[in-house]
Amino acid sequence: MTERGVCVVTHPLNSAGENATRTLLDVLAAITTVSLVTAALPDDSSVWTDHDVVEVTSEDAGQSNVAVAAVRFLRNQLRMCRAIAEDDADTVLFFGATSYLLPVLFCRLIGKTVLVEPRGNVPLTLRLNWERTLPTPVARALAGSVWALERLCYHLADGIITYTPSMASELGLERFEAKLHPNGARYVDTDAFDVRTPYAERERVVGFLGRLDEEKNVRVLVEAALQLPDDVTFRFVGDGPLRDELEAAVGDDPTIEFAGWVDHDDVPAELNRMRLLVLPSQPTEGLPTTILESLACGTPVLSTPVAGVPDVVREGETGFLIGDAESSDIAAALERILARDDLSAVAANGRTLVESEYSFDAAVARYREILDSRPE
Repeated sequence: MTERGVCVVTHPLNSAGENATRTLLDVLAAITTVSLVTAALPDDSSVWTDHDVVEVTSEDAGQSNVAVAAVRFLRNQLRMCRAIAEDDADTVLFFGATSYLLPVLFCRLIGKTVLVEPRGNVPLTLRLNWERTLPTPVARALAGSVWALERLCYHLADGIITYTPSMASELGLERFEAKLHPNGARYVDTDAFDVRTPYAERERVVGFLGRLDEEKNVRVLVEAALQLPDDVTFRFVGDGPLRDELEAAVGDDPTIEFAGWVDHDDVPAELNRMRLLVLPSQPTEGLPTTILESLACGTPVLSTPVAGVPDVVREGETGFLIGDAESSDIAAALERILARDDLSAVAANGRTLVESEYSFDAAVARYREILDSRPE
């Protein structure tokens, strides 16, 4: 049944979204024919040459004017409907584009199978962004409308895919149990992301890898880094709108480093420098790819237990969870973890987990099962 083809539809992509979409397409391409309908795909993305792509617009998602963003949102949906109509695939997978009601409805009307796969909590993410520029009641009302659109899409879909059961629970999707696939495939290139530096040989370096923005709680992380002992180096890997502010807060402290943006090919080397990766994210993400990449490199993770994280970061086994993301709690947790004598075993457990459940072959097997469950 998997030869019927899949058309993947996404919202406008940032760099993290492009990486996640590219890995999804690679997995699906090992099973069936695959195409992509998207927006703002980076010009240098390998997706352009590796897959059939229709870009409905080159405009990115970074739009502060809500009225203009709403017009673009509607226009993009209409363009997606046209692209879907011209695609031969019998199945359309909305990857992250969980509130795109018009193309979901259109797919149902023309008889295509609809799969919806959230990448995180979109209404919450938008609410947090809108609250920076709009009155809170307005931001909450707008986010509520997006939530309602998502619910309609979930009702209309033939299948819903989440990364892990915890993610499904946090998004309130248990009511769709009959069509829910709560162990959706994630894939990490376990050849590129591997253990290059034995854990016992690593310096006392802990770090953060990702976008330096509000959603990642990086302000709190800087405060925590400033409280650590002098023999611990905290390394921020990534760039974003808060970088200048964070560097100013740190001043000339030599134990805190800002590496800036690094190419994805260089991420394994950065992770292999660390004894611990710290991600105190807000509950907007489904399961950050960075966590899986870190575990693949034999680097344990300290994270807030958001969405699908607890299914992967297993307390004391593959990593550590922190419920309170206050700076003093994070600093204390880091010191406590670094003092453990079993961190090499925790690092090895993380690598084993990724190899067994999140390798390319494991991802292909899971998506094959999902696609074979499609209605005839």
